[in-house]
Amino acid sequence: MSYFEDIKNQIYKFEHLGKEIATTGALLIGKAPHIAQFAWLHAIYVPLTMKEILELESELNTEIPESYKYFLMNYSNGLSLFVAEFYLDGLRKKVGRSIDSVRQPYSIITTNIEERPSNAKENYFFIGGYKWDGSHIYIDTKTNKVHFCDPWDATSLFEWNSFEEMIVSEVKRFSTLFNSDGIILDDDLYTTPIEIE
Repeated sequence: MSYFEDIKNQIYKFEHLGKEIATTGALLIGKAPHIAQFAWLHAIYVPLTMKEILELESELNTEIPESYKYFLMNYSNGLSLFVAEFYLDGLRKKVGRSIDSVRQPYSIITTNIEERPSNAKENYFFIGGYKWDGSHIYIDTKTNKVHFCDPWDATSLFEWNSFEEMIVSEVKRFSTLFNSDGIILDDDLYTTPIEIE
């Protein structure tokens, strides 16, 4: 079983709350009316083509790490879980405030160029983060390890040995923080891998 099958098993636990394909092609799982009328717990986006990857790398002026490129092309163009409490960045194809524009990943360009922590090394490639406090996760392209860091400081606060290890462990961890209706069990509990003071 691939690691993404493991992830899907966790995501599909909320299928009883509803499932829909958005006009953007995003697979939406688990209606979340406790958040907003049109909110969904999870979104899996249409994977990118090689052409889109090359265009994205050109705009980023760097290569996307192989493990993340594989994820973007074979599984999902980013990811949004538990109404973006945990998310992975991707290519945003539309700009605006329409429902279609919302059904897209957060921009990988924003985190790697516009909002990149000033002390981030060249070999740090940012791939996502946490809504709790805006903290980030990045891949160190020299070691392929994934790191968790503060929103404006790239100093590693926690690490995983690989992208695959990070995503499987984080999806499983998040699944324990919410009940079967997709409601967080403790509003005061931090949702980041460790608490940042």
